[in-house]
This record gives sequence, structure tokens and C-alpha cells, in this order.
Amino acid sequence: MGTPDFAVPALQALYRSGHKIVAVYCQPPRPAGRGRKTTPCAVQYTAEQLNIPVYSPIQLKNQPKELELFRSFNLDLAVVAAYGLILPIEILNTPKLGCINIHASLLPRWRGASPIQTAIWQGDNKTGISIMKMDKGLDTGAIYKVKSIDITSKTTAQTLHDQLSILGSELIVKTITELTYNPHLVPKPQNSKNTTYARQLRKEDGKINWRHSAKEINRQIRAFTPWPGAYCYIDGQLLKIFQTEISLETTNALPGTIITPNFQVVCGQNQILKILEVQLAGKKKMPISDFLKGYLLKPNTRLD
Repeated sequence: MGTPDFAVPALQALYRSGHKIVAVYCQPPRPAGRGRKTTPCAVQYTAEQLNIPVYSPIQLKNQPKELELFRSFNLDLAVVAAYGLILPIEILNTPKLGCINIHASLLPRWRGASPIQTAIWQGDNKTGISIMKMDKGLDTGAIYKVKSIDITSKTTAQTLHDQLSILGSELIVKTITELTYNPHLVPKPQNSKNTTYARQLRKEDGKINWRHSAKEINRQIRAFTPWPGAYCYIDGQLLKIFQTEISLETTNALPGTIITPNFQVVCGQNQILKILEVQLAGKKKMPISDFLKGYLLKPNTRLD
């Protein structure tokens, strides 16, 4: 049970490992791209390539026919990865071994909707994958396996997403292998004292406040690449920023001021951020050197 790219490696790994996958559940096809053409999600596309039956109910709560169908599969186990629907308790209790979730954080840190971006945004040095037995709470279930990876100064949400999706696929296969030989394996309860929540991100979270420190802004940009994207305004035009580097130099200029000729921006605490890759509204993403060839930068321009 999964929908986006993140869940694809797990589906592929389970298929390769020889387990009988009787069904795949995912979100219904939705309009995508500039043409708004109805497009199946990444998991549906992969499942169809593997000739696995696909089901895409709009919801599962209070749906007797959906519950009856789910029960008819006589499941040992359901694997859930970024599915996008709340599973009612009747669904959670149907498989003999329950439902197991691949969660992209070191639970109980960053339960919730945006654990990958939030770990970077909040300055964590590590994150990872938790394989959790699902219960009726929000990411509150007991843990079968956990493995961590480092978050570096170059890590973006996209690179971390890709690393964690592969790690999740490896850990879920190991977990199911252990459960195959020991169905009575007991997961370890979470320490709820250390709980933090990663809320649903909004597009406006990407708006850069140049009064923040260079380190904070750099984290924000890396956390929101590729979505929802970090942005500001130059001469009233939207400017997306994709890549930066923290300068060791300091200045007394006002936050948001562009230091020419290399497009370094003044941040809070007198710090400076080097801008390396941008996209002006209506233009392509490009290195800052290419941007400066085509943009007339006025002296003392400030970003908003």
C-alpha cells in the first residue's frame, strides 16, 4: 500500500524477494503536468509492469465493500509506505501479522507528514528509517527495525528521499524475513517522551526571511528542494533558489542586500550566503553565473 516514488523500491524489493504480492493499493490516478492529463501514480505504474492487481479506493473508512474485499485476500501482512489514506482499525487488524509501515524518520522523532524535509530544516545530523507495526495512532506503533544515515551540509530533500527509499526497501525485506521464521517477533514500543511532529508543509513555508542566519536559510533551501521550493523576490519578480553555500565572511549591510558581482546575499547575524543556482519566474533553472549574464543587477539591490 503506497503511492509515490518513495514506495517503489519497497514494492520492487518485495517482488524480487519472492513474496506473493496479491494486491497493490494506491491513490487513484489524478491530473498531472501542464496538460493536466490523468496519470497513474508511481506505484500503480510499477505494479502494472509487474502484473500485480491494483486497487485505488478513494477512502477506506466506513466502506464495508472495501473491507470485505481486503479481507478476501486472506493476507499474512500488509506493507504500507507513503500510501496517503488513513487505515481504519478494521483494516489494520485484518492481516494475520498486521500492517507494517516504512516511516522515513527515527521514530518517535518526526512523526507525521513531512519527516524528510523537517529533519533537514530543523538541523538534525541524522535521520533514518523506522519499520513500525501500525496502530490507530499517528506513527505511534512499536518498532521492528531502525537504521540511521547522516544528514550532511549537501543533503537536500530529494537526495535524502532517494537514500531513505532504498534503505526502507532493504529494511522491510529483512523484517519480513525475520517474521517469516518467527511470527511471534515482538516489536519495541516507542519512547513517547522524545516525540516530535513534522506537520504538512505549505508552499509559503518556502518564503525566505533574510533576517534569519545563513545556516538556517541554507537548511531551508536544502529541505525544500524540490518541493515546496525556497523562494524570494527580486525587483518584484519571483526568484527560486536551489543551491547555496555559506560564506565565512561577514558584513554590516542590511539583510537581503545583494553583494556584487557574485550574487552573495546578506543574512541575519551579519552573515553572507553565496547563491549558486536560481530560477527566475518564467525562465529555466540555471547557475548563478548564467543568470548574471542576462540580468541587469542594480547596485544595492535587496531581495524581499
